[in-house]
Amino acid sequence: MPLALLALAIGAFGIGTTEFVIMGVLPQVAGDFGVSIPTAGWLVTGYALGVVFGAPLLTVLGTKVSRKKMLMFLMGLFVVGNLVSALAPAFGIMLIGRVVASLAHGAFFGIGSVVAAGLVAPQKKASAISLMFMGLTVANIVGVPLGTYIGQAAGWRITFGLVAALGVVGLLGVARLVPETGRPESVSIRGEFAAFKNAQVWLAMAMTVLGYGGVFAAITYITPMMTEVAGFTEGAVTWLLVLFGVGMFLGNLLGGRFADRALMPLLFVSLGALALVLLLFTATAHDKVLAAITLTLIGALGFATVPPLQKRVLDQASAAPTLASAANIGAFNLGNALAAWLGGTVIGAGLGYTSPNWVGALLSGTALLLAFLAAGLDRRARTAKAAASTPAQEPVRASAPVAGAPAARVPAARH
Repeated sequence: MPLALLALAIGAFGIGTTEFVIMGVLPQVAGDFGVSIPTAGWLVTGYALGVVFGAPLLTVLGTKVSRKKMLMFLMGLFVVGNLVSALAPAFGIMLIGRVVASLAHGAFFGIGSVVAAGLVAPQKKASAISLMFMGLTVANIVGVPLGTYIGQAAGWRITFGLVAALGVVGLLGVARLVPETGRPESVSIRGEFAAFKNAQVWLAMAMTVLGYGGVFAAITYITPMMTEVAGFTEGAVTWLLVLFGVGMFLGNLLGGRFADRALMPLLFVSLGALALVLLLFTATAHDKVLAAITLTLIGALGFATVPPLQKRVLDQASAAPTLASAANIGAFNLGNALAAWLGGTVIGAGLGYTSPNWVGALLSGTALLLAFLAAGLDRRARTAKAAASTPAQEPVRASAPVAGAPAARVPAARH
């Protein structure tokens, strides 16, 4: 695999750390600013919405420059947003910092997916995409738990300051390792938007919204769930996030490996199993051992959907993939925002800290139904294409004798 994938993974590591570390320090942030846990959850929702709107906007603007320069600009924006969060004097300012950082998220992964896929042979595209996303999964094994520990021990502001430093490292990695390919000549804004005429692109993004959204319904409020329901200490949340990250890492590897071979079957299995495990988490969250096992499975099954969903969008929008790819990253975060909001709503309604789990199960189960619908449309399209390419067979009929024509003579048998 090309060394440039390492640079993309470094950027993904920084972005993944800032996206998920807020879950580990959410109670501390809420306490310092004097807001409730559901209100502090807007730091998750606001970030996700920033990705949703920033992904297509910055990707469209990025068609005017080379992909490498755009990736460098996005990492610079990421650094600024995290510095604002680290220095924020009020909750509203921190929310602004989160949104600024989030604007880089969707476009970086969207453009990075196209760059990664273009660096390898066609049959290795999903594997290349999964290697870039490996930075995101490693962030959940190392970056997020370490950031959570530092935030609980030394203050969450230190955590976001270190995340900004990670962004600087990512910027330098892109500048040094990603090749300069120039602005693609065939890229046009009209051409990029034309990809959305394909209904399968919309179906894939809807699966993304609902499927991975199920994960965020549970993980956004994992700290109060594990401390108030399972009985873990705040310090133990760090190790629980490590388990979640290990699950994500393994799920990403499996998703990248099998998406190149059996994309839709992989989605059927992972989405169905994810819905079931999230439903079970409502019960297993009351036991420490079972909660830890379930959390690992949620990470694995949730992230096993990421490479196949991203590759499906690239396949369905192959003529103009950049905007569709970035929009799908936005779709991941639209699901995150929806799930975080729904999770906070059911908690605020007095249904308890485990109630977001059944919300997540409902979201992932709906994504599974959409996957079956997309597969059915694929089969119908293949059948129609096969019928159109097969020439019609005319039935062979005996010719009627022409009036006035002599009857055909049958030679007499010779003895």
